[in-house]
Amino acid sequence: MRRDDYVFCIGFEGSAAIVDGKLARGHAGWSALRLAEAGLFKPALAAALYDGNPADLDGVLALYNSRGGSVRSIDELKRTFGIAGAPLGAPSGAPSGAPLGAPSGAPDGVKKIIVV
Repeated sequence: MRRDDYVFCIGFEGSAAIVDGKLARGHAGWSALRLAEAGLFKPALAAALYDGNPADLDGVLALYNSRGGSVRSIDELKRTFGIAGAPLGAPSGAPSGAPLGAPSGAPDGVKKIIVV
């Protein structure tokens, strides 16, 4: 799954990721900290997880709490936004390769649906 598809994913329909196309077009390629500074905390957390950057994770947590959040840990922030971790094949060190039984058509088995 490409970084921007993961970062701006708003859900899944079966094995297809639903991506917020408008948000992705306006903020594609932004760093995790830039997304957090813009108040886009769920995409910021997803970007930091995908990139595997502990400093960005800490920065996103600090920025979230500076805007009124009261989260004590990265794990709690992940639960807050419903993000389990980086997808398969992400450079963050997650195991690569498609899961067993994954549909063909995408290297990681995830298709993409763009919502405008």
